[in-house]
Amino acid sequence: MSDGYDIEFFWDPVCPFAWVTSRWVEKVAAQTGYKVDWRFISLRLLNKHKDYATEFPPDYEHFHGSGLRMLRVAAKVRAELGREPMGPLYAAYGQAYWEQEKGSGMRQRLGTAAHISDTLAAAGLPTTFAAAADDTGWDAELETETELALSRTGRDVGTPIITFEPPDGLSFFGPVISRVPSDADAVTLWNAVITLARFPGFAELKRSLREVPQLRLLGALSDTPEQQDWQGGRRAEALPGAGNEG
Repeated sequence: MSDGYDIEFFWDPVCPFAWVTSRWVEKVAAQTGYKVDWRFISLRLLNKHKDYATEFPPDYEHFHGSGLRMLRVAAKVRAELGREPMGPLYAAYGQAYWEQEKGSGMRQRLGTAAHISDTLAAAGLPTTFAAAADDTGWDAELETETELALSRTGRDVGTPIITFEPPDGLSFFGPVISRVPSDADAVTLWNAVITLARFPGFAELKRSLREVPQLRLLGALSDTPEQQDWQGGRRAEALPGAGNEG
């Protein structure tokens, strides 16, 4: 175990799939007693050598940059107050963004000082931590933690990354899920994932077709959600040169 934690969950706050998976892991932890260490992975730092204008859909640089700003704040909170506030802080961030209604203007507020301050307040933390959003001095720590996550899985993955029984236990990307399982299904799904990941030689189970993440902000709550094709962690139809810039 790593400092008494059973699960390490590496998250970037602007990844919708990481948010959905995190709500599932919270349900698993509540029913099993597992202790979760909410650690950092920055999509902006991971992609710092890429040309956002030609390799990503529009607005991704803004979204990834906003995630980096939030992670800087989280890193400062962790440095001063320890790891315990990380779960509540991530939950407050997700609720303040992903759980808002479509058209609420949250995309424009994402990563702003006001948005981050509101998130800190919702988590019961001093809003003065919001100033760290502009402090690039935290980037080295965030990059180190990002590299740690990738050292456990390989580089051709996205977020989230999970380690079970860290630091030397199972590590894997995902699972990528588009809806939060029910309480009754949460542990069953977890056990299935762990059983599969423990099989010697298992590498990957994947398909590019995904449901639209079932999140209020995306306006996607539906009993029959739309299916989208994703390539390299991005919607295929929104990639530059695909003929649809979103």
